[in-house]
Amino acid sequence: MWLRNCWYVIAWDREIPAVSDDRIFTRTVLNEPIVVYRKADGGLVAMEDRCCHRHAPLSKGRKEGDCIRCGYHGLKFDAAGVCVEAPGIANVPAKARVRTYPVVEKNRWIFVWMGDEARAHLSLLPDNFSCDHPEWRYRPGYMRYDTPWLLIADNLLDFSHLSYVHEKTLGGSTKIAQAAAAIEELGGPGPKGLRITRRVPDVPPSSLHKMVRTFNGNVDRWFVYDFVLPGTLLMHSGGRPCEDAPDDMSRAVQLHSCQTLTPETDGSTHYFFQNSHRAGDGDETTTESIYQGLIDAFEEDKEVISAQYETIKRDPNRPMLPLAIDAGLARFRRLVEREVVAERAAHDATAPDPSRQLA
Repeated sequence: MWLRNCWYVIAWDREIPAVSDDRIFTRTVLNEPIVVYRKADGGLVAMEDRCCHRHAPLSKGRKEGDCIRCGYHGLKFDAAGVCVEAPGIANVPAKARVRTYPVVEKNRWIFVWMGDEARAHLSLLPDNFSCDHPEWRYRPGYMRYDTPWLLIADNLLDFSHLSYVHEKTLGGSTKIAQAAAAIEELGGPGPKGLRITRRVPDVPPSSLHKMVRTFNGNVDRWFVYDFVLPGTLLMHSGGRPCEDAPDDMSRAVQLHSCQTLTPETDGSTHYFFQNSHRAGDGDETTTESIYQGLIDAFEEDKEVISAQYETIKRDPNRPMLPLAIDAGLARFRRLVEREVVAERAAHDATAPDPSRQLA
């Protein structure tokens, strides 16, 4: 279950080869293989990685200027997906074209729009500001899961697991699981989603906090994040000494994280992430330490979620026991389902009537 009329991250900007680089980047999104490349003017092109002729992957061909030539029979497609040359054919058929996708670059994330092009509004892009901001420092991350995206979304929507999955890394206290999360729905004007707030007073600083600053005692921790469609987490988090006032950030560690899930197939997911620290706190060593700490923690997540998925596959129809701590993930799943139903209804309403076509 996924939405099509939304922006999905397909890559970090640095993954897309430069204009002078002849390599062709390809990645699958929603079961559709897509090539992304830069034109001479630096603009991006996103095109289905499938020649319309014999369905050979265009990524096995080569770039020629702003075009791609299929490596099987030599058909050449321009940036709009139109075949402009077919060796041995004087008049190229008008139907010889490949699908292209709206593609934009925002704060170092490359987004593709998988649905109706007329609905591809830039206002639906998430605010991943810390991915390209002079006041924040991070190292970009990527992981691939052999699990459905919703299981990973469930994990991100319920931070009570930090107390147990990340006991020695991001967690450090059972009080995280005990702290109630406040949940509110976001209605726009940007992408729809949920805002989740969890405040955890008087606990040991996490391993990430100690990479930035030395604390002599416990801290008050906070996690405030928006989880927006189709599956992006934008989080302010941190910790301040317990004795400091709530508005005193002079000794606090402030972090901002951008994480997003892009379904690859029904059973696999791309996971793009970063966790930024304030530019004035620490140096490149701090940035690298936070990144490595994040990798360690996310490998813990991956191990648990992968094991969970293997168990689910053995008896996929067996119901799970819902608990109060599932409020965030349950509400997000209902939101996704509601949007999918609305999207399909809108599509059906504008689809041609087969009976009239036959008449």
